[in-house]
Amino acid sequence: MNAWNAAESADFRGPLDVTRAATAVLDAQDTVIGWSPAAQDLLGYLPEEILGHHLETLVPAGDAWAEQSPDAALRSSQSRAVRHRDGRLLRMAVAICPLAKVPDGAGTLPARVLVAADLGAHRWWEARQAMLHGLATQSPVSLGIYDTELRLTWANTAYIREVGLPLRDFLGARADELYPDAEFMTDGYPRTLDGVMHQVIQTGEAVLDLHLVGQLPSDPGTDHVWSCSYYRLQNARGQVLGICEDAFDITDRYRAQRRLNLLVEAGARIGTTLDMTVTAREITEVAVPDFASLVTVDLVACVLDGEEPGTGDGGVPTLMRVAARSARSVRGAPDAPAVAPHRVEYPPGSLQYRSLSSGGLVREEGTLVVPLRAGGTPMGLVTFLRDTRQSLFDAEETELADELVIRTAVCLDNARRFAREHKAALTLQRHLLPQHLPAQSAVELAYRYLPSDDRAGVGGDWFDVIGLSGTRVGLVVGDVVGHGLQAAATMGRLRTTVRALARLDLSPDELLSRLDDLVGPTTEDGVATVADQDGTDDVTIGVTCLYAVYDPVSRRCTLARAGHLPPAVVTPEGSLSFPDLPEGPPLGLGGLPFESLEIELPAGSLIALFTDGLVEARDRDVDEGLEILGRVLSAHDRPLDELCDHALAELLPDGPAADDSALLLVRTRELDARQVAAWELPAEPTAVGRARELATGQLTEWGLEELAYTTQLVVSELVTNAVRHASGPLHLRLLRDRTLLTEVSDTGHTSPHLRYSASDDEGGRGLFIVAQLVQRWGTRYTPDGKTIWTEQAFPPRYPGAPRPDG
Repeated sequence: MNAWNAAESADFRGPLDVTRAATAVLDAQDTVIGWSPAAQDLLGYLPEEILGHHLETLVPAGDAWAEQSPDAALRSSQSRAVRHRDGRLLRMAVAICPLAKVPDGAGTLPARVLVAADLGAHRWWEARQAMLHGLATQSPVSLGIYDTELRLTWANTAYIREVGLPLRDFLGARADELYPDAEFMTDGYPRTLDGVMHQVIQTGEAVLDLHLVGQLPSDPGTDHVWSCSYYRLQNARGQVLGICEDAFDITDRYRAQRRLNLLVEAGARIGTTLDMTVTAREITEVAVPDFASLVTVDLVACVLDGEEPGTGDGGVPTLMRVAARSARSVRGAPDAPAVAPHRVEYPPGSLQYRSLSSGGLVREEGTLVVPLRAGGTPMGLVTFLRDTRQSLFDAEETELADELVIRTAVCLDNARRFAREHKAALTLQRHLLPQHLPAQSAVELAYRYLPSDDRAGVGGDWFDVIGLSGTRVGLVVGDVVGHGLQAAATMGRLRTTVRALARLDLSPDELLSRLDDLVGPTTEDGVATVADQDGTDDVTIGVTCLYAVYDPVSRRCTLARAGHLPPAVVTPEGSLSFPDLPEGPPLGLGGLPFESLEIELPAGSLIALFTDGLVEARDRDVDEGLEILGRVLSAHDRPLDELCDHALAELLPDGPAADDSALLLVRTRELDARQVAAWELPAEPTAVGRARELATGQLTEWGLEELAYTTQLVVSELVTNAVRHASGPLHLRLLRDRTLLTEVSDTGHTSPHLRYSASDDEGGRGLFIVAQLVQRWGTRYTPDGKTIWTEQAFPPRYPGAPRPDG
């Protein structure tokens, strides 16, 4: 009703209908002898102004359209220019009809009636007529018109094709005669065709998308589903003429939706426990009565004992009936007790015997037998039966049954593997959690880890301390969702990935970004390996992590977190704080970047990194747990191991809680001034010689003359590369810690790479030689450029460097 108003929509006349169009009567000489009120409204001429005038008053000069033959005029309307009283030319739809038949060759034209209407309105009306013609002949939607007695008076081509009979054979039939057993499934409406149609005729309220189940006259025995809509028909005076039915066959879509719903229900209801009997009963509850009238589940006897499925003697294995459910039992006793496992035998030639022998699916009439398979080995059978009132299993329903059984087999195999996975979890714990953390010059450390899963002995929390270049140290703590084998496996992957990324000397925010990018592929790997075996979801998504880098030279600590709690920091004076770190999203969620925070820590500061399992409990919120932890850390002068034990005693007095708990305590140190030497050099060729002199002099002061020659080569190569390929001032730094570290920093962002030089190459050998002379080398990027570093071992008799303060 938005395209035209209600009055116009109820007027079924076309714009050129003589009763509503602008009408003029012309005599044989084309003189206007009649003029309608509609013509006056459209063209502006009063009758006394136009009557008696020639047609040329309305027709532009030279336009001979009025002289067309009578036959041509009758065939269709035409778009023509007509002159308005004010002189404007209007494009109008025009048709001419002769008032008498003139013999051929008479040479004169008869009197005629000329009708005209607005061209836009006429084209709109023509489009509506074309639409109605298309609905009658081309539309795929079945249309039928019934009179007030609900007898069919008209049907379109799709309706006739669906019925499969000539229209004359069923014209005048009632709807309930064409579809005698049809029934509506949509709630809130009458169940019969007669009831719905009478309701629409009586109320005038249209109904949309009612689902009707019935059988076609041309296809008896097969149920179809239609989406039906009904609306009342009435003429321009409001008199009820009947009712129109729009119907579209949605049988395939309806069946596909039912199959999808069944799969969704199966995904939610099958495999809720690790009890094989319960899992077998769950598939029967899903399938009966919507899919089958009777379902039985039989398992190989050794599978019930947790062993690998197999026949043993090469024959048909012994089967145990573990679940059975029928439609009659559902209606009569929905809460009937579960079937106790008992032995069943199938004779040779039966469908079940054939399925066990072949290992494949067997279908015959209303019975479908699908093997439960785990890695290709049959674990048992699921038998679906339908009574005579239901249709047989078609190909798509067979695929659905196979999918249901496959899902059930996975869940059953998970339960069988549970005991074996328990043993594997214990082994996994010993290899994935840190057994020993090497001493670091930058910090003193202590740690505690308490898994929540006492039975499996593993959890998803982890921590690590990673030695970095320049005597720096990386501190990491993370929390994987859940606990047990799956969480431990994910924790191991993430811990290894963090160590690998930390070795690249990435900043904390960049490391978390890289780790977040790797979570997607890690999840797919988990789905391809562990999740397919135990039916659990991968727990990589939602992992939280806190990563910090401490530099004992500058005493600055850079931190970033991904959904993790911030650390606790206690200064040597005893001041406690929880740094306000920007909170990035947990790993795997994406959407927001990670940000770092840099703080300066006095030597001897205490940093506590922990997981939420330590401070949060069922009867205690996080804030209360942080307050308790703060009280424990207030005694920051005590040995770190004592602080760890005291924290566990206060926060977890009853032992393991509902979540894993990890605590890493570090006390910061500062490198002695005698361990560090640094210089700034200009980016000029003369800087190479100056750098050698400075390095040699410092090594002499430290008593490391044995390393002077190698260090000179290293300094020469690194400073030369910086002068050639970078700009701005250069920085040379020597650090004497557990090894001798040489660092050259510049403003460039390109890293040199090792390569083999051809015999005629003029360069490219320097870095290769340096790599052969030192223990390790690498590149560390900074906001201002990069640092190339090398590491050399001290001579065997060297007494060592002064120990760091703190």
